Amino acid sequence: MPELPEITAIADYVGAKAVGTQVRRVDVAALSVLKTYAPGPHDLVGATVTGTRRIGKYFVLDARKGDEDLALVVHLSRAGWLRWSDKLSPTPLRPGGKSPIALRVHVGPEGEGFDLTEAGTQKRLAVWIVHDPSEIEMVATLGPDALEITRDEFGAILAGSKAQLKTLLRDQRTIAGIGNAYSDEILHTAKLSPFAAARSLDEAQVDALYAAMRSELEDAVQRSVGQHVATLKAEKRSGMKVHARTGSPCPVCGDVVREVSFADRSFQYCATCQTGGKVLADRRMSKLLK
Repeated sequence: MPELPEITAIADYVGAKAVGTQVRRVDVAALSVLKTYAPGPHDLVGATVTGTRRIGKYFVLDARKGDEDLALVVHLSRAGWLRWSDKLSPTPLRPGGKSPIALRVHVGPEGEGFDLTEAGTQKRLAVWIVHDPSEIEMVATLGPDALEITRDEFGAILAGSKAQLKTLLRDQRTIAGIGNAYSDEILHTAKLSPFAAARSLDEAQVDALYAAMRSELEDAVQRSVGQHVATLKAEKRSGMKVHARTGSPCPVCGDVVREVSFADRSFQYCATCQTGGKVLADRRMSKLLK
């Protein structure tokens, strides 16, 4: 799933290409991605792109048509992606086809634009067309941004939460922008267990977690911004120390990176660095051993 660094880079890349151009056409191949109907895709046609930005893990393309402000808001979810092209095909998309393309936005006079795609069978890609992103409940209820929250605000959130650290970092209503991958990296850097209770941390551990969150996200943003959208996934993978590296040696201590699996997700950690050598229970393996 694209997280704060990748969405930041996508917004930067698309903004450099699209700001100042006009939306010429919007093709919808999968009606299920549209979560609003008024305004609709046709209302974007003729609008001038005024900016692009990130809100949490949402990509926003801002536009203006006459006196009306419009925003195309995209949540790429687990398997969605944005694919930029300097020369889109002029052939209209076929609704209900087998192509992974769900929505196409044509901008500029030379055929430029982007596709929103989604792989797999679980269709969670979501698109809203609104006057203001705050009209979307999931956007309006986001917590403070992970790169904007202060140390004191962060500490107060931890002290008042009963959640485990892994759950808290991924909860967009608590802190916006972090997903499964970067929460693994942040906890590894901070040398904290994913299962540790947020409110159990002492001040030194809160400092370490806050510093790790800032450094991991800032470093990833620095690596990602300026790259072509097509290379961002590989860049994200290459920068991971523990996430998705089950069985590999930890780059800090050399211990094996371990995994805990759930029904629809998993996370990775280093027992030596994060849990004092304790191996966390993997519910999937526990079931197999019964």
